[in-house]
Amino acid sequence: MQFENLSDLRVLVETARGGSLTAAARALGVTPAAASAMLKRLEAQLQVRLFERSTRAMRLTPQGQTLLDYATRALELIDEGASQASAAVGALRGGIRLAVSSDLGRSVLLPWLDDFLAQHPGVQIALSASDQVLDVRRDAVDLALRYGAAELRDSQLVARPLCTTRRVACAAPAYLQRRGTPTHPRELAQHNCIALQIGGRREQRWSFERAGEQLDVPISGDRSADDGAVAREWAMAGAGIVYKSRLDVHAALQRGQLVALLPDWAGQPYTLYATLPSNRFVPARVHALVEHLVARFAAWPEAKPAAT
Repeated sequence: MQFENLSDLRVLVETARGGSLTAAARALGVTPAAASAMLKRLEAQLQVRLFERSTRAMRLTPQGQTLLDYATRALELIDEGASQASAAVGALRGGIRLAVSSDLGRSVLLPWLDDFLAQHPGVQIALSASDQVLDVRRDAVDLALRYGAAELRDSQLVARPLCTTRRVACAAPAYLQRRGTPTHPRELAQHNCIALQIGGRREQRWSFERAGEQLDVPISGDRSADDGAVAREWAMAGAGIVYKSRLDVHAALQRGQLVALLPDWAGQPYTLYATLPSNRFVPARVHALVEHLVARFAAWPEAKPAAT
């Protein structure tokens, strides 16, 4: 079957992405009436209903979901081919939708992304810096950097380990001067601990190890946050002790805004992954950004190479 107009497929993709024909029309620069006509034309050509329509939203039918998966990949291939064909030989062009955790983006990645864009002036990066985990496929993300392997349970995702690191308990000098410095993890029970909210739940315990000894200690405090950067800012302001990836607090430790605690104890280990959708064509510009990040982490003393 030959499609009469590729714009009809783009309406399908943008309607699914935005949840309405109005959103699709806005993304494509056409009127809602034109977008509606394009979608009806596509359904008539296929002789199937692609969306269930209601006054509140449009939901994909099973047939619509099937076509969406293939249309997304096909349009990405076409866009990638067009950008490469019109570019200078070897140049990278086009956009990269990148999702990173809040503190990692602010504390580590921003200058590295600046360097990448300076090397590849034809590339644009749309950055989502948030601790709310995006769905790589549903939210149309090209690349996501996340700690841990929870996302890898999805067989349609692939991930490349970038580095390993550990969490570290740390606090501002002003807090330690006021409340004292803990010398053993169990002493954290007497301190104001700034908890992270992970998956909508406030963490209750922090884990440490020393010479094969594993220790989980309960924590409590007057504040928690679902944004790692907020937790770090509170700690730097002297509000309490925070337990975060050493990557996230590296700069604050170097500047003396935070002090690493419990040096005889190792914090919880983490692996940082670059996660990509395996069922989509991955453009050369995305591969190039992954390689750029791999090289930067490999050269950084705070990050240890991850097992592949």
